[in-house]
Amino acid sequence: MTNRQQTTTLFLCGDVMTGRGIDQVQANPCSPELYEPWVKNARDYVALAEIHSGPVQQPVSNRYIWGDALDELDGRQPDLRFINLETSITTSQTPWPGKGIHYRMHPDNIGCLEAARPDGCSLANNHVLDWDLDGLDSTLEALTGAGIIPVGAGKNETEAARPGVFSLTGGQRILVFACCLESSGVPENWAATSSHGGVYRLPDLSGRSVDSLANRIRAARKPGDLVMLSIHWGGNWGYRIEPEQQLFAHSLIEKAGVDLIHGHSSHHPRGIEVYQGKLILYGCGDFLNDYEGIGGDEDYRGDLTLMYFPVVSRQTGKLQSLSMVAMQLGRLQLHHAEEQDRQWLATTLSRVGQDLGTHCTVDGGGDLVLGWK
Repeated sequence: MTNRQQTTTLFLCGDVMTGRGIDQVQANPCSPELYEPWVKNARDYVALAEIHSGPVQQPVSNRYIWGDALDELDGRQPDLRFINLETSITTSQTPWPGKGIHYRMHPDNIGCLEAARPDGCSLANNHVLDWDLDGLDSTLEALTGAGIIPVGAGKNETEAARPGVFSLTGGQRILVFACCLESSGVPENWAATSSHGGVYRLPDLSGRSVDSLANRIRAARKPGDLVMLSIHWGGNWGYRIEPEQQLFAHSLIEKAGVDLIHGHSSHHPRGIEVYQGKLILYGCGDFLNDYEGIGGDEDYRGDLTLMYFPVVSRQTGKLQSLSMVAMQLGRLQLHHAEEQDRQWLATTLSRVGQDLGTHCTVDGGGDLVLGWK
């Protein structure tokens, strides 16, 4: 058996936000009308990006927004590509009432997602219902039609809590569960129920929630399956990991048999932990957005994004290695980050990972590489 057959390589990233300004530069944009307190036209976000980084030749190709990330994906050939999609794919004209920001992408622009060939995506987040239940239905239909498995949302609670099932060579599977919490801005009435659609929203990080997830995992898991939990939690800025978050993550590994935790919501990468040999990404940071030119919180370097390539054992689910590729957003497109920016990210991840027992270095090829105790 070759090493590739003994391990599984994944591609993970944080929030992919293909609505609003990014939708506007595609070939078939939605109406640019917004219902935000300060910005009323999505084209204003395109203008800010162009002022900040330079002109964007429009309409862009389906591949454009991914930029250098596509070569990385083609070269590394991960066994599973999984993202957190924070955009409703719809032409709905009914924004969720009382919500300050509404992301949507026209269904005819689905090609910009297909270009990166994600196998699946989490919809358990605070933007998938921006355009109400009609928008969710349209999103589920568009993704399914494109061959992208949506996880964490559905037309009822059973569908929303159901894992995505992804096959590996040799008949092995990865089960991916996706959930979200109020701490990431998900309203209580977004939770799917037996009678209406929505997201898989946990009420809290209590032992009861651990037990509920553990029961769902036991019901779906077959011998040899790997299990990943994709979770949208916490605020947008800051490196502090709340004690209840860490306890919850540890409990999922100990009691529910989760092999990898894919956390997101923060606008920048947060600390990384390896607990009992299993990888915990507390916050992957944004990956694609239209925030160029928006001031505030510059110290966190939200313009820098990471592609995560964990390699895990197929037999035990334990982390074998984690390489990360640093990207920078410019002109609504991903580009390889400069050496000084890669070093800044490595230094920052080492600093915030000190109490978690992890550190980060830059190897000779420019990858950020995780080390752990």
